[in-house]
Amino acid sequence: MLLSTSLNSLAVIPKASPSKNPIIFNLLKTPSLRTRLKANPISKSSSLFTKPSRIRPKTQYFQSPKIHALFTGIVEEMGEIKQLGMADHGGFDLKIHAKTVIEDVHLGDSIAVNGTCLTVTDFDTLLGEFTVGLSPETLRKTSLSELEPGSLVNLERAIQPTGRMGGHFVQGHVDGTGEIVGKEVEGDSLWIKVKVDKSLLKYVVPKGFIAVDGTSLTVVDVFEEELCFNFMLVAYTQQKVVIPSKEVGQKVNLEVDILGKYVERLLSSGFVDSIKGL
Repeated sequence: MLLSTSLNSLAVIPKASPSKNPIIFNLLKTPSLRTRLKANPISKSSSLFTKPSRIRPKTQYFQSPKIHALFTGIVEEMGEIKQLGMADHGGFDLKIHAKTVIEDVHLGDSIAVNGTCLTVTDFDTLLGEFTVGLSPETLRKTSLSELEPGSLVNLERAIQPTGRMGGHFVQGHVDGTGEIVGKEVEGDSLWIKVKVDKSLLKYVVPKGFIAVDGTSLTVVDVFEEELCFNFMLVAYTQQKVVIPSKEVGQKVNLEVDILGKYVERLLSSGFVDSIKGL
């Protein structure tokens, strides 16, 4: 977890507002995503799709979203969305300006964007930009559909075996979204309250781990009747992640602790009964 010592962090973080991007909004509610995207194309003059990388030419787009990677939930930096929209290959692309995560980037690398494991399909180290592809299911499952040019996002590269494990095991596989229903300042810290679907709340436990927009956090309390949980951000963390810039009513990506889901699976499969007979 990140620790703190500084104040006035809320004042220096730009406010984010819910996106009304018609392209993304429309494709979330229809199974015919390809048709809808073609009906709402982004101009081909957009540099996202026409400007070649200065470092190397584009080779291929990685179609599979199932990248085996592991993260810690310790955000390395906040990147800025430069462009997003339909690409010439028929998919949906997201172009992000960054500094740290692009230092040693390669095509096919996994980078968590607001806690969503995505694959680098193009990059330009001179401009400090990289592009990732988004599948229709990713747009439906996550809060990335609310992004727009200028939005800030949490970024983290996949952990290396030699790296330090600073947070908890985060796969970058978003389980669903929650809605911010409360924000309250206490001293230099910020309380955030999130409402979540009952199917996810059962995995959330007081003092347990949860990844919120890819940030490894500790749950403080769980409010069963309200279908809510809360957590606290210290001042240092407020300056390093995007959560404080979000308003009440906006969504956050959630990934619950994988251990809880494994335990549930083992219990429901009859595993306990099977070992009793040994």
